[in-house]
Amino acid sequence: MAERSTAAVDVADNGGNEPPTAQADKATADGSAGPEKTAELPVPGDQDVPDEAGAAEKGEEPVPAVPAVPAVIAVPELHSGHKLAKRYRLEECITRLDGFSSWRAVDEKLRRAVGVHLLPAGHARARSVLAAARSAALLGDPRFVMVLDAVEENDLVYVVHEWLPDATELTTLLAMGPLEPHEAYRLVDQLSQAMAAAHREGLSHLKLTPGAVLRTSSGQYRIRGLAVNAALRGITADHPQRTDTEAIGALLYAALTQRWPYENDAHGLSGLPKGVGLLPPDQVRAGVHRGLSELSMRALVNNGATASRQDPPCTTPEELVKAVADMPRIKPPEPAFAAPPEYQRTTYQQGNYGRPGAVRPGGAMPPHAVPVPPPPLESRAGKALKWTVAALLIAALGLGSWQISEELLDRDKGSGSTPEAPPQGGDEKPKAPAEPLTVDHASEFKPGGSGIQQHEAPLTIDGDPRTSWVTPEYRNYPNFGNYPNRRQGSGIIVDLGTVREVAGVDIDLYRAGHKAEVLAAAENASDPSSLTDFDRRLTPEQTVGKQLKASFDTPTRTRYVLVRITELPPAAMANRYRGGISEIRILGR
Repeated sequence: MAERSTAAVDVADNGGNEPPTAQADKATADGSAGPEKTAELPVPGDQDVPDEAGAAEKGEEPVPAVPAVPAVIAVPELHSGHKLAKRYRLEECITRLDGFSSWRAVDEKLRRAVGVHLLPAGHARARSVLAAARSAALLGDPRFVMVLDAVEENDLVYVVHEWLPDATELTTLLAMGPLEPHEAYRLVDQLSQAMAAAHREGLSHLKLTPGAVLRTSSGQYRIRGLAVNAALRGITADHPQRTDTEAIGALLYAALTQRWPYENDAHGLSGLPKGVGLLPPDQVRAGVHRGLSELSMRALVNNGATASRQDPPCTTPEELVKAVADMPRIKPPEPAFAAPPEYQRTTYQQGNYGRPGAVRPGGAMPPHAVPVPPPPLESRAGKALKWTVAALLIAALGLGSWQISEELLDRDKGSGSTPEAPPQGGDEKPKAPAEPLTVDHASEFKPGGSGIQQHEAPLTIDGDPRTSWVTPEYRNYPNFGNYPNRRQGSGIIVDLGTVREVAGVDIDLYRAGHKAEVLAAAENASDPSSLTDFDRRLTPEQTVGKQLKASFDTPTRTRYVLVRITELPPAAMANRYRGGISEIRILGR
């Protein structure tokens, strides 16, 4: 893959060559930083106007200067309530700078919130923004905020992207303090895997700041502005992989220390003291995890830092993924439980055991002493009433027992003999044969967070075995190329719509030679996505032919069934592996 990024085609080179993470720019609400230190746009005619004084010295006649044309393009006046394509209603302007604006809007067709970037069609970077948005939309990776639409309409170019109302910016999280080691480990692991996947498709970010990273309510980190944020500001880089790797290292440094790893303050964080250079995180703040501290320095070594160990620097996101995988796994903190309330004595205990302590001399009660009220005095009338009620209860019990015994004796006399046992097998009903159950929808199993061919998942339940969900070819290793995010394989999750009794499966595979198994989620499961959610095994993990059929003596009640593939069969070329699923039929009664 070429080192130069192809994420934003024809991006105007208006930005400096300094990596974006090294600049102390002000974060904005759209997830991108404020205006870069960009060179002024050239004014038409400036390059061709000769110096009059120089012409006079040479004896030449000066050429009259061409009138300058303003380089700033007027932005159309938009307001809240304005509609784009009779669909996207603008609600609130988040950012307005450098000739473009960013808005929170509402998609009235789908009734959901979206984000919109707007700029004039005549803007110098309008073409590159459209190209970058369309390239990012083709990636289809859920670890990135999806680009939903990229349109040129009338005199406007606008890009529509997802809006995550339940997500929190990393800037907000860092304002509350450094992240604990397990959370920082998850941050660098998910960001490096996501950017490695983007660079494999030729896309880069170049503007990866704390404002571009979101943490959802489920704890997953998502990146917004892939390729688009850089195109909006005309940022390019000769080594985009190195730039994005350094940005991830800066984010990890900030997560460990709550300091920005450069001298200038940025993104709401204080910079390092001037003149001391780039110190390792464990020298900036006490208690920093040593392995994560060294990992951040290996990513930041591109800016002149020195790793504390003799490990090589990480210059690409792929190398950073391998470095994270080689680290010992950091366990999450133990949950904190509230202490139980102190035991309180009751007032119903009698006798010496459990009796409250005696009153101390002077009338003071001992600790935890509870005064016991004296027993009530019983009169003669009370005693007589008590014995009368007891006698009535005993009489009622005796009468009831006598009536029950009489009824049982009469029943035995009427029968005359012991009842016969029911005939064997005469009343048993034959079990109904298993039939295909109705399937609500199918989705791709993505334990590593990234999909393979998500849009092809519905083809496995369309009733046509000629259509299939097919993986790309993987090299050298049948376990999906031995990628870290494919350690748990992949496959298809079938949603039956409601809890049903599953009595068998009938699955057509793309070709013979898969290593696969069928699992089921718990009866009360809701939208399961990880392997631990499918805790009931319906078939063993084994190598199968083109079909995987099984029937179960005892049906399993579940709503979600996972057809999991752990190894792919060989492809046509040597050392290549490819597989898939053509049709899934879930049988039940």
